[in-house]
Amino acid sequence: MQKIRISDLGNFVGQEVTLQGWLFNKRSSGKIKFIILRDGSGYLQCVYFKGNLTEEVFDKADKIGQESSIEVTGKVKAEPRAPGGFELDATGLTVISDAHDYPITPKDHGIEFLLDNRHLWLRSSKQVAIMKIRHRIVKAIRDFFDERGFTLMDPPILTPSACEGTSTLFETPYFDLGNAYLTQSGQLYAEAGAMALGKVYTFGPTFRAEKSKTRRHLTEFWMVEPEVAFNDLNDNMDLAEEFLEYIVQTILTERADELKVLERDITKLQNVKRPFPRVHYDEAVEILKKNGIDFKWGDDITGADETIVSAQYDRPIMVHHYPAEIKAFYMKRDPNAPKYALAVDVLAPEGYGEIIGGSQREDNLDFLLERIKEHNLPQSAFEWYLDLRRFGSVPHSGFGLGLERTVSWICGLDHLREAIPFPRMIYRNTPWGGWGGGGGGVGGGP
Repeated sequence: MQKIRISDLGNFVGQEVTLQGWLFNKRSSGKIKFIILRDGSGYLQCVYFKGNLTEEVFDKADKIGQESSIEVTGKVKAEPRAPGGFELDATGLTVISDAHDYPITPKDHGIEFLLDNRHLWLRSSKQVAIMKIRHRIVKAIRDFFDERGFTLMDPPILTPSACEGTSTLFETPYFDLGNAYLTQSGQLYAEAGAMALGKVYTFGPTFRAEKSKTRRHLTEFWMVEPEVAFNDLNDNMDLAEEFLEYIVQTILTERADELKVLERDITKLQNVKRPFPRVHYDEAVEILKKNGIDFKWGDDITGADETIVSAQYDRPIMVHHYPAEIKAFYMKRDPNAPKYALAVDVLAPEGYGEIIGGSQREDNLDFLLERIKEHNLPQSAFEWYLDLRRFGSVPHSGFGLGLERTVSWICGLDHLREAIPFPRMIYRNTPWGGWGGGGGGVGGGP
């Protein structure tokens, strides 16, 4: 008898099959018992009729506990009313591991309890839906860039210097070379890649030691950062909006069932189509003032401000031309209005705030040297970066998209902690997963 997954049931209607998974739920109705099996690919209702089974199998179906691992056999039937559109006319049941007193029950649990049991909470239907959407977003990101001639370039996670200050960097001893820092961004390395390959993207974990407890912050998160030679700010904004539209429309098409599980209002996502409104910083300032915010020109637009500005529109917006003084040293100033940086932030609607931040990079060696001095940064640490301007400098631009913020927005989540399998926040770094694997270094491992 064939072993199959629930997602393959459509190919086996009328056939006898075997499935393996976990008991998600069960109920009885006289001589009929219903078991809901989950196997990671979907959910299946298994119907046990007393007259078709031995007494032992029928009783076994009544005694197993939630999340017991089981093997079921039976004939596949099309049933539009059942989860997934199929059910199993079950004839066999084998208990692989019987579980009892599963801690996460259908009742309400506090968030701290759920986070303490994150390793089990991941099994719930909503968390499974979120992880499936996250997976598809990751694939959409890679597909988008791969199909457009970008080359993936993996930057180092450990960096040798903290050139913009150590207050938001995680520090660790690094053999005899002093301290190293967990990366906040792969951007500077991506710029080197763009000068070699034209169009590149980095995609990996990044770390911020900010002592922030907002729903928009994690200390460990994933970020994708494209960098393109010969692109200016407008090219960068064109790429960002095409990218975001591609991701959202892919999820609407390919993860509709998961969005339904999350009870997501997809009408909000259906509006995510180009063109996005392009809002000058000065215009954003006026919007804030009209909404009663005492906002001074030159201040950064923070989370609460982003919510107010983005609420004026029905899709993501692109706020550009921020004051140069509040932006990073590598952002190019507008040659026609030097008080502005050629920077852009893409703000998601519905109060989710910034999900993309980017800019055109300063490509002039002399100007970049001035910026480094203005920011009181050690030039010696940037000599390799300055070489990119000494040898064949070109206009170039790029941006970073936070994966968890994007997942959170598309799924309609209240907090980023559900957008990543095991969230790391300033007050939480468990479950612990050390002492795993081995074999990755010279000489292997145990």
